[in-house]
Amino acid sequence: MFLTKNETMQPVAERILNQAKGLPEGALISAKEFLHLSTRAAVDQALKRLAEGAELMRVARGVYVRPVQTRFGTRAPAPEKVVASIATSHAETVVNHGAAAANSLGLTTQVPTKLIYLTSGRNRRLHLGAQVVEMKHAPQWMLLPAHRAAGEAVRALAWIGQRARRKH
Repeated sequence: MFLTKNETMQPVAERILNQAKGLPEGALISAKEFLHLSTRAAVDQALKRLAEGAELMRVARGVYVRPVQTRFGTRAPAPEKVVASIATSHAETVVNHGAAAANSLGLTTQVPTKLIYLTSGRNRRLHLGAQVVEMKHAPQWMLLPAHRAAGEAVRALAWIGQRARRKH
């Protein structure tokens, strides 16, 4: 890809922001995607400055997302879209936690207060504005089948069983 004279004159942060604006909601932004613009140190510094200026949101170490502009102001991208981006970029299986599965199946009326996802990858915490999303490593049997009612039922029953064991 060749840069025009105008593009080479723009600061690195401005070029990163222009490319980020073309990405869908929840898409991950990291330094390695912008190394063609400048050195690693310059790209890291530009990302840090964009986050400090609220042009980007830092969700984890070295990982950023673009906030969503609405007529009511700026908000964090939808957690499920960020989690889906992580699942795609890291080739992981990610599913709802058992509490969310139990609630969606109508097995409990309790609504989970924390956003927790089970993943085939490592444990991590994502900071989306004031909201913290947890991704917890889970055994393979908890992740299969990933997007079917049977998988939701397995996770819900496992969660209900854990709660029952804690009561006794």
